[in-house]
Amino acid sequence: MPVAASEGFGVAYERAGSGPPLLLLSGQSLGPGTWAGVRDDLAAHAEVLLVHTRGTGDSRGPVTPACTTELFARDAVAVLDDAGVGRADVYGFSMGGRVAQALAAGSPGRVRRLVLGATGPGGAHEVPRAAAVTEALRRSATDAGRRALANLFFSPAFAAAHPALAAEFAPSAAGRWQREHHAASTAHDGWDLLPAITAPALVLHGADDALTPPGNAELLASRLPRARLHLVEGGRHGYLQEFRREASRVVREFLTTPAPTLP
Repeated sequence: MPVAASEGFGVAYERAGSGPPLLLLSGQSLGPGTWAGVRDDLAAHAEVLLVHTRGTGDSRGPVTPACTTELFARDAVAVLDDAGVGRADVYGFSMGGRVAQALAAGSPGRVRRLVLGATGPGGAHEVPRAAAVTEALRRSATDAGRRALANLFFSPAFAAAHPALAAEFAPSAAGRWQREHHAASTAHDGWDLLPAITAPALVLHGADDALTPPGNAELLASRLPRARLHLVEGGRHGYLQEFRREASRVVREFLTTPAPTLP
């Protein structure tokens, strides 16, 4: 597996498929297994670079204090450099969508198109989740908490039918890394960054997402100059798997359809 050197840290990434390069950025404390099947859907039409975020998968190095979405964005640039890719499409899921915002704003020449999945702007403008959801997240280390977390990502029927896949959406990072990921995601505030992002953007979100309420998707789509919004009816935070056929199709169509020009 290739490893990109980024500020003294080894950021691993997977490479699959052929075609226009597409960078995948995962959610908070989540490993690359969350993209199972989805990566293959997209690799049929693109050269996919799946980043193992610091502290997950095969990325190796000491725990980095004071992680930020900007740091993770610099890691993504290091992956592009290591892969010999100048400019790529970028698909960020959940916290990865926050990282994608930082990447598109800080390195606009490296981003062709942007997909923001199940994410929000952060900061004071973020539409907050319900208090009961926050409490479920705090209890995610317990058996009951894990079940509650799975139900935030998927319908109970889907989670029961796909237990191994649902398990990929439990935090895979070690304890201190989990705290660093949480701090980075919580501290993100993309509100002032969004209007400067000129890459065409697709905002993709589950209509029934309680973890990141869909009002955040509407905010992103209204704040980005060249965005369109697609809500997955019935989708929770893990729409990309439970509604994989629809979500992957929408992403492929967005990445291959000519972009509208700026007004």
